[in-house]
Parts: sequence; structure tokens; C-alpha cells
Amino acid sequence: MKLTEILTKAGKKTARKRVGRGPGSGKGKTSGRGHKGAGQRSGFKKNRPAFEGGQMPLVRRMPKRGFTNAPFRKRFDVVNVKLLEKWFEAGDSVTLDVLKSRGLIKPRHGRLKILGAGELSKSLAVVADAISDTARRKIEEAGGSVESTGATDKK
Repeated sequence: MKLTEILTKAGKKTARKRVGRGPGSGKGKTSGRGHKGAGQRSGFKKNRPAFEGGQMPLVRRMPKRGFTNAPFRKRFDVVNVKLLEKWFEAGDSVTLDVLKSRGLIKPRHGRLKILGAGELSKSLAVVADAISDTARRKIEEAGGSVESTGATDKK
């Protein structure tokens, strides 16, 4: 018999180790934390991402220089032309709200961008915040119309 083959509840789950309950428990006095130092104190997190055993973490050793534009970038919910081909009929209107109501995307950023991967044979009326040049060409070649609503066309 192996421990993995136990079917009854008895012995299936081992009791949690209670620390600080005397020397006979095997985890008495210092409760397995050792003597002195930050590791013995309450609130100490040994497994936090940047912890390096007390050494100054790499994150804090690196110089802070330069500029990042990340907080100002424009993010888009992206849809490819092949998705429009699959889920829409000729003459349909394609907007962020329509895509959301049909369950085709979960808008996280509130802006829609159409990309040109795939083929399109139906004429659709597309309204999006940004449209790639390839997608615009494919939609117009299929006889559809494209309307951009404000956000920049370039990414």
C-alpha cells in the first residue's frame, strides 16, 4: 500500500504543524525561525520577488535613468479581418459594441483596432478607433466602408 492509495479519511490529510508549543514538538522556542535578524521578526517576507538574502536587490542597485512613455501609450482591443469574415453577414455594421454584444471580444481598453490578417469577401460598414492600412484596403476592396473615430490610425 502507498500513501497515494489511501481512500479513507483517516490518514488522508496530515495535521498542520503547530509551532511554538514547547521543545517536545520539534518546533518550539524560536518556531523554526532561528535566532535574531529580520527573518525572525513578524512581517518578514523571505519569498518576496526582489529579496536576495539581505543583499541590496538588483532593482535598487540599478541606476534610474531615462524616460518611458508607457503610462501614455494608447492601447487597443484588436480584431483581425478574418474574424469579421467568419462572424458577420454582408451589409452588417461592425463596432466595438456589436463585437462585445456578440461575445467576440472582451473590451479591456475601450478602443477598437482592425488589423488585416485574413481575407474578406463581404461588404461591411466598419467603425473603429484605428485601422491598419492592410485592413482598410481589404474592407474597401470587398465593397465595404471604413470610418475612423478619433484615435490615431498608426499604432
